[in-house]
Amino acid sequence: MSRPGSSPDEKGVSQNGDPGGQCPLFTNTLNAPVSPETRLLSAFARDTQARKVDLAGREYYSEEGKPFELRLVGKIKQQLSTDPTLHPEYPSSLGLREFTRKATEVALGKHSRAIVENQVLGVQTPGFTAAVRLGAELLRCWYDLSADWCGPVYLSSPCDDSLAGIFQAAGIQEIREYYYWDDKQRGICLERLLEDLESAPEHSVVVLSASAHYPTGADLSQSQWAVITRLITSRRLFPFLLLPTQALCCGDMERDAWPVQHCASLGMELLCAQSFSHCFGLYGEAVGHLLCVLKQNSVLLPVQSQADKIVRSLWARPSVGGAHVVTTVLSNSAHLVEWQGEVKHIVERCMLIRAILREKLRLLGTPGRWDHLTQQGGLFCCTGLNGEQVEFLSNRRRVYLLPGGCLNVSAINCRNLDYIAESIHLALTSSL
Repeated sequence: MSRPGSSPDEKGVSQNGDPGGQCPLFTNTLNAPVSPETRLLSAFARDTQARKVDLAGREYYSEEGKPFELRLVGKIKQQLSTDPTLHPEYPSSLGLREFTRKATEVALGKHSRAIVENQVLGVQTPGFTAAVRLGAELLRCWYDLSADWCGPVYLSSPCDDSLAGIFQAAGIQEIREYYYWDDKQRGICLERLLEDLESAPEHSVVVLSASAHYPTGADLSQSQWAVITRLITSRRLFPFLLLPTQALCCGDMERDAWPVQHCASLGMELLCAQSFSHCFGLYGEAVGHLLCVLKQNSVLLPVQSQADKIVRSLWARPSVGGAHVVTTVLSNSAHLVEWQGEVKHIVERCMLIRAILREKLRLLGTPGRWDHLTQQGGLFCCTGLNGEQVEFLSNRRRVYLLPGGCLNVSAINCRNLDYIAESIHLALTSSL
């Protein structure tokens, strides 16, 4: 209603002609920084060349170059769609209980002491990113009880570009890096990694990849983990472990989760973010899980209540479709054997691609050693190419890699393998 005595012209129209006289809120909104991944996707979409190759994608790609759905997963989806016992009802805010139980077991092992002594909380999340975010929020809750803690959180260099932003969105602003990949030796530099963590303040959070490190594909050995866990314990640091592609590194869920089990066996308190989207081909369903291993079970209920409160303010409840698929596979021994067979085929194909690419580069006389290609694991690998060489590949050869020279191995297939090998050779031998 307009006030008494107002004219029709005064009602609902501002001086600039906007109805309602409302001051626009978003006029001065600035563009957010564009992530390297988004920039690559845009450049690839604009490219009209027929021979363009995208090696920067996140999914597992089949030999036909398409995101791959496991045959077993497709069958189970059909079965679940006609299951009369499944009702369309909201799950708990913490997710499906059977899913969280199975997700916890594949990370820690069925007979883990932490599970037996009820020192574990599992929370289903809508994807891997959400698991990391929930973990970051819980860290703020725990540390805020004693002090106004806001970091630091240590991330590997390089790492997933989104990780820093996830912690910052949770109010943790101090993000630091620790040395991980060394371009010269084309591998992990443990000495410099330990130097960085040795200087970290007490109670710092160290984010560590348990397997299939993104984007390098280079993982710590068991002996290296033993050294790092001793340092974490002596320096009173807190480990936040990442399992984004469990089973797609070694082809075995237990082997990929060994670092998580090792830390838990030492009695360490930890967080672990898991994703089942990659290893089950559930990219549209976003199936994640946050695992909290606690020092004593007396704090389990308070932590659970905090997790419940945080979840209700972020996404309220996770979706259940993908979680039902994962639970069905992990709960049935016949399904599990079939799923493991399909996963093993994926891993073996990726290792074969690595070996063939290395051999083709050798036959072409490409400068440098390429043994690191087969020493890494999982979907991703770090080529060791520098920024100029990566730019040469995208501009001159229409082969798109991540800025640090890392690529998705599964995107290489029999139709583009020779072209990719020749392109890498030219990037290293041509005058840039």
